[in-house]
Amino acid sequence: PQPYAVERVIGNDPLRQFLVAAAGGRLQVLEASYDPHRDEWFGVYGDEDRQPGEWGHWTGRGMNWNSMCAACHNTRVRKNYRAADDTYRTTMAEATVACEACHGPMRQHVAWRTQHPDRARPDPTLHALTRDQVLDTCGSCHSRRGDLTGDFVPGDRYADHHLLVVLDETDLYYPDGQVRDEDYEFASFLSSRMHAAGVRCVDCHAAHSAKTPLDGNLLCMRCHNGGHPRSPVIDPASHSHHKVDGPGGQCVHCHMPQTTYMQRHARHDHGFTIPDPLLTKEDGIPNACNRCHNDKDADWALRAVAEWYGVRMERATRTRAQLFARARRGDEAARDPLLTLLDGGDTPYWKAAAVRLLGAWVQDSKVTRALLGELVDDSPLVRTAAVHALAPLAAANDADTFAALERMLDDPARSVRVSAAGALRATVDPQSEVDAEMRHALELNADQPIGQLQIAGYRLARQDTRGALEHLRKAVAWDPNSAPLREELAVVLSMLGQSRESLEQIQVACRLEPGVAEHHYRLGLAWNELGELPRTIHSLVDALRLDPRHARAWYNLGLAYDQAGRTEQALEALARGEAADPRDHRLPYARATILLRQGRTGDARAAASRVLELRPDSDEARALRGALP
Repeated sequence: PQPYAVERVIGNDPLRQFLVAAAGGRLQVLEASYDPHRDEWFGVYGDEDRQPGEWGHWTGRGMNWNSMCAACHNTRVRKNYRAADDTYRTTMAEATVACEACHGPMRQHVAWRTQHPDRARPDPTLHALTRDQVLDTCGSCHSRRGDLTGDFVPGDRYADHHLLVVLDETDLYYPDGQVRDEDYEFASFLSSRMHAAGVRCVDCHAAHSAKTPLDGNLLCMRCHNGGHPRSPVIDPASHSHHKVDGPGGQCVHCHMPQTTYMQRHARHDHGFTIPDPLLTKEDGIPNACNRCHNDKDADWALRAVAEWYGVRMERATRTRAQLFARARRGDEAARDPLLTLLDGGDTPYWKAAAVRLLGAWVQDSKVTRALLGELVDDSPLVRTAAVHALAPLAAANDADTFAALERMLDDPARSVRVSAAGALRATVDPQSEVDAEMRHALELNADQPIGQLQIAGYRLARQDTRGALEHLRKAVAWDPNSAPLREELAVVLSMLGQSRESLEQIQVACRLEPGVAEHHYRLGLAWNELGELPRTIHSLVDALRLDPRHARAWYNLGLAYDQAGRTEQALEALARGEAADPRDHRLPYARATILLRQGRTGDARAAASRVLELRPDSDEARALRGALP
């Protein structure tokens, strides 16, 4: 404990946070914050009891202004992080969001206007941005994204500077597209029917104040009263079944529900989603009805909307949300409908989300072909998603995928090029321009644990295992409570033969996230390296208790049971693995070898034939089948 002098205030309304100086040119954001409306101090973490040493504590990198805040709260920021001594020399053109943050460099304008003060004369140095350029400029701050350049200039394309986070297999968004984590507005808006209809930020927000030009439903009714050819005509009273002058009759309360961040900042979801209590019942997706009527349950809300809207609730958005929820659960039945969605002409956002989810089935030849086809989509958002989904095949040296991703190294969008370079980082020419672009992005983010993880991946691909280890140790030191980082560190330690330390790291991961099957699977592998067969089996059983569809765990459990002499349990485990992942040829091959040792030649032949169906080029399976009478 010690006193700190406040150097700056960040934010104004609805809350203010305070910056204090720390070592290495840092400014850190204090936990203590101020609400000007209530004239009240509060803790911005709410009920979280963050401790010193944690990434998200006010002394940690998660609350570092230079990295996490400065770029969007000031004008023309240069982070200027120096990895050699872990210091910042951050600079900016102007404190706070000033003119050039949205208009770009304006020295010529100032000079011309100084010479020609007559406002009647138009300034020839000014060039208005297009509506889509304005959207990308807004999105450069109002989005959850990865930064590729640190050099966005108004008028540039978003895809040349950022990697946008969209709905995928994680829980950052709900399956219907509603925000869940702190996702900001841009991606949600891209997912909306409003964006698809041509609506842009400045249609609803004043450019300089961000305020809406009309209050309440008047803003929405400019288009939904027949004023826009692609907007359905809506009568708020009959449509909402609520009093128009009450909360339930306001369009935004149903279609732009609010989520409060930082304890005080309520933000509207810009996905313009449709409240659906059925999705709440099925998958826990929030609906606006129960957000307001929190004393009622989803069944009550479902009866109401069924009475009011009837069959109109059976809309395409409901079907899509149900599909995405199934896909995130790993339901095999979701694969083909996702492929149909790609062919159905949905918007780029939803195609990109479908591509991300299809990555779970990238080994399937039909999925592979579809994803390869998306590499030529008009949208860089879709092409980037396809590159990420196909990356595991490229890493496995699939020739067609490798060649396709090599072509993406020349894509016109930097986000696509850098993603392709990341997928092919083991072989990209280190003297090439695209490798320089990738390394620039890595260096730009080297001040955060995720950046150190990415650099470790690059080093590992270049056969620098000890260099990768150094970066992963740094990542874990910066974020000691991250189980995924511990797991990655454990893998590299295992590669270097440091089995005991690898085990210790994965044990910590299991303690941090005891409900994640993958950690327990990795723990089983670590025990196996140390020759601890009973503990290997125990950890793999734990993994499968948490995720019965974990095919690799079934495979390794089958091998462990076989090693322990528990043959029937081994065969059962391998069969269950095949049911979980019918495409994995290793499972029937392992089963064939066990069956052959048992003298069950007919069953062994059938298992070997199954391997050859999956991998016609498998010499081992062909030899095994040929050896059978």
